[in-house]
Amino acid sequence: MATSPPYPAHPGEAPGETPGGTLRHAHWWRRPWVRYGALITLLTLSGLVILALVREQTGTQGFLVGLALAVLPVPLLLAAFRWLDRVEPGPWRNLLFAFAWGACAAALIAIIANSFATRWIATATADPAGADTLGATVIAPVVEESAKAAAVLLVFLFRRRDFTGILDGVVIAGVTATGFAFTENILYLGTAFGTDQLTGGSGAASVTAATFLVRIVMSPFAHPLFTVLTGIGFGIAALSTDRQRLRRVLLPLCGLLLSMGMHALWNGSATLGHFGFFAVYAAFMAPMFGLLTWLVVWTRQRELRTVRTELPAYAMAGWLTPAEPFALGSMRARRLARQYARRYGGKPAARAVAQYEAYATSLAFLRHRGRLGRAGTDFVTRERELLLELWHRRGAARPALDHAARVTAPPLPVAAAPWPVHGTYGHPQYGHPPYGHPSHGHPPYGHPSHGHPPYGHPSHGHPPYGHPYPAYQPDAHRS
Repeated sequence: MATSPPYPAHPGEAPGETPGGTLRHAHWWRRPWVRYGALITLLTLSGLVILALVREQTGTQGFLVGLALAVLPVPLLLAAFRWLDRVEPGPWRNLLFAFAWGACAAALIAIIANSFATRWIATATADPAGADTLGATVIAPVVEESAKAAAVLLVFLFRRRDFTGILDGVVIAGVTATGFAFTENILYLGTAFGTDQLTGGSGAASVTAATFLVRIVMSPFAHPLFTVLTGIGFGIAALSTDRQRLRRVLLPLCGLLLSMGMHALWNGSATLGHFGFFAVYAAFMAPMFGLLTWLVVWTRQRELRTVRTELPAYAMAGWLTPAEPFALGSMRARRLARQYARRYGGKPAARAVAQYEAYATSLAFLRHRGRLGRAGTDFVTRERELLLELWHRRGAARPALDHAARVTAPPLPVAAAPWPVHGTYGHPQYGHPPYGHPSHGHPPYGHPSHGHPPYGHPSHGHPPYGHPYPAYQPDAHRS
């Protein structure tokens, strides 16, 4: 989910013009400030309404108690999803939108739809107890998972450059579900506190303590676990080509259905008594949590291997130094590079290094998709943009990444030759490296540090050497 620069205008065209030169006046509802304003207004109104509804059901004191307890797992969950996103960090605005959508819009949709459906079933069947059970095990999973999936769908459609793989889907879905669980926990904990106020319950035997144990201690990951299945479906769909339209539709739907099924099983376990609840928790929820945790961590490591595999082609062309692919493929080296830049260049240098790392990762993933024939028609334009972003930040990034590569590089054993070696001019035993060695202070002719981009720089009008051939023929490997 790397931050991406906008598409440049075609040479010879002014922004807002069609290829023929005719001015294109966008409709007012397509302007960015209108869409952002509408989205912010929608989320703000949803937040105010959900705040009023929760406070009405819990009371002011119950709301404050529920808020204080419900916020406890939020920083841990957000930190976990942000850690997963560190390989190709996305913009904060996407995560902020996802959390706000889950906490405000999705929660409001769930409260209204669940209440309406349960009351309608109770009226139609004259069985309030059965209506509550049906609402919890059937209605709530469908409504809540659909409402949360809407945030993933919006990011997938309107922030497509930030949504390139499985981890992107996991992060957006997990953050959305964290926001939803936050609001829901306020409601449940506040209601439990109100019940204790009426019945006189207190201490470990109180309803508040039992609700806190189940929702905050034992299963803070429940809602993120359900919705992550939807995110994985969208993430796999993002890896598909444009021609695989059926796959791009069916995979998110399959993920959504799985999330609804798991959610229904979890809610239904509450009707089985204490034994049934703990049996479902131990036999199903905990193993699924462990399996999905392993999957996303393995995917994260695979993305780092992709960086180390794809970037050497750009190092051969002179865009990167030879040590950079190794450093960019190690999270420890990246962190050391940012620390080095901050120590000697301050916050602006550290920010430039962080952006360099994000753009380089996006470049590696782009090349990987190109080699597999999954690149879009904008491959060359996108590659050129990313290379230019790297070029503009090379002054701060290269020394920091070279330092990080030296610090984190594994030691290489050097064995002495069993016979005497007679050196020639430039042999290391004379203390002089060969002519043109970087330690002379003069890199080889044509190296980027001469101040001139290497042959193949976009300003020359040629793509860089080592361009993946499938990217020039994006349809060659598609099925």
